[in-house]
Amino acid sequence: MSSMTEEEFFHFCQENKQLRIERNYSGQIIIMSPTNSKTSLLNSRLNFLLNTWNYQHKKGFVFDSNGGFTLPDSSVFAPDVAWVSLKKWQALTEEEKEKFAPICPEFVVELRSKTDVLKTLKEKMVQWIDNGVLLAWLIDPAQKKTHVYRQDGSIEIVEGFDQTLSGEKVLEGFELDLAELIAE
Repeated sequence: MSSMTEEEFFHFCQENKQLRIERNYSGQIIIMSPTNSKTSLLNSRLNFLLNTWNYQHKKGFVFDSNGGFTLPDSSVFAPDVAWVSLKKWQALTEEEKEKFAPICPEFVVELRSKTDVLKTLKEKMVQWIDNGVLLAWLIDPAQKKTHVYRQDGSIEIVEGFDQTLSGEKVLEGFELDLAELIAE
């Protein structure tokens, strides 16, 4: 079977809006189940906190897990949270903004739910970095660990949710108190 063109893939996704769909660099379509309610709650919190920072600084735009991006390797991924700088977003045409924008966010967060395979998520984080993401967080609430991926190839593991993550130079001034992700 030949892989779909970008236009065909976009229309496939529009015709199947009830599904969460991504496509990897080899054209393989990945259909994911909806997140559980707890993961949705935490995603919402993450989006709120990043949007609050972004509203104050007005340096870019925040996207939720419904927004797909066409990456340089032709993957189409929709991270749980993404941030794109003003400059990058404004360089797109209106038509590009209405589809899976052909840009790589500068920052992404993937939040692991209990059904996610950690190895698969780690591979996805490397793909994000390989495609141009500057800073990426893989947050695992069950293990209370965060894997911080950086453009230089380094990966830091932050143990415990009594820690604070920094947006570093990518999101200067943004900090995430991981305790915000404890939903009891």
